[in-house]
Amino acid sequence: MIENLPERCLDLVYHDEESEALAEEHVTHKVVSRRMLADAQHIAVATIARVDVLVSWNFRHIVNLDRIHGFNAVNLRSGYPMLEIRSPLEVWTDDSEDI
Repeated sequence: MIENLPERCLDLVYHDEESEALAEEHVTHKVVSRRMLADAQHIAVATIARVDVLVSWNFRHIVNLDRIHGFNAVNLRSGYPMLEIRSPLEVWTDDSEDI
């Protein structure tokens, strides 16, 4: 699906010191364990980049209501906005069907 998106719809974002610090806050506040640091980094990069929506199939560590609340609580305490986190099924539309 990503390969079919127009280039104007894509922005590259990067992990840096700021996102690493926010990811560490997610781990410190036990939103995810240190073993899942990569997931916390993913959330932190998206938060700092202020993406519209983070879409993931990772229901265990990301698209999970308790974790979404945890990530957003840490984000707000750290001075960042809340992050919209959804599954692909929540954002995908099939324009071929009439509603």
